[in-house]
Formats: sequence, structure tokens, C-alpha cells
Amino acid sequence: VCSCAFSKDLMEFLNPNSSDCTLVLFYTPWCRFSASLAPHFNSLPRAFPTLRFLALDASQHSSLSTRFGTVAVPNILLFQGAKPMARFNHTDRTLETLKDFIFNQTGIEAKGNVAVTEEDWEGPLPSVLTKGIDWLLLFSVLFLAAFVMYATIRTESIRWLIPGQEHEHQE
Repeated sequence: VCSCAFSKDLMEFLNPNSSDCTLVLFYTPWCRFSASLAPHFNSLPRAFPTLRFLALDASQHSSLSTRFGTVAVPNILLFQGAKPMARFNHTDRTLETLKDFIFNQTGIEAKGNVAVTEEDWEGPLPSVLTKGIDWLLLFSVLFLAAFVMYATIRTESIRWLIPGQEHEHQE
């Protein structure tokens, strides 16, 4: 059983020649939905000791996120070997809904009386948001601002407002 929040290449972790099932969570440390899911995901290895679990920071593995169509986080995929078999699509992300999903997809029953514990809130997947800069969002805002400034400068109707821009009249 492996429950990892560390950077590890997914394709190294998944064995294409195996029929083993692995539940992979794509998350980001600054997403509040990822943080609220974390303790429930952390408890899954106790409920399903025969399955493998992996959590990947989607911001560090954008090529894998793109490859498997994980445009939003948190996103959970069930793999058999190296092939994605099912995607968890419920908005209610609790231990119970995750256990139902795994059972419905694999037929493997969860061990009884497994619940989210205090340790599950601690890790390995963090349930506390990390402060960080969303560089893609920042770049997008700066690009948009630069484009608006460029479009404004290029607009004929307001060129006369900008000092140094001489009016040329065509006769």
C-alpha cells in the first residue's frame, strides 16, 4: 500500500503488465476542495489494503493532468494497470462515497469500521491549504492587462489623448 503526496512519475508507479488497481488523485496544495478531500483520501488505504493509492500535485505534473483530462482539481481516476478505467464524478467527496465508488468499479469491499481519524487530517496528503502564487492566473491577468493597453493605444478614437501622438488628417 502506497499513499504518496510526493512527486513521482505516474507511469513509473503504474505497471502496464499488471491488473492491479490504483486510485490516483490529482490535487493542488492551494485548492480548498483538495484540502477538504485529503483526510478522506488518506483513510482509504486502511479500508482497501489490496489497492494502491497515489496523490499527484497537478501543478507539478501538468502534462499528466492534460494526458488524462484532469482540467479541474481534485480529480480522482481509477487505473487498472496503466489504463484509466473510471473517474470519480461525485461532488460529495467523503470516505463513504469513495468507498462506494471503489466497490462499484472493482467489486472489492471496504474493510469494516474504517473511519477518518485525527491522523488522516495530518497527512500524508495535507488538509491545510498551502499559501502560494498561482503563476498561470497571474500571467493571464498580466497578459490581459497588456492586451487591453495595446488595444487602447491602437484605437484611433483616443490617440489624441496620449501625449506625443500627432493627429494626421487625410485630405
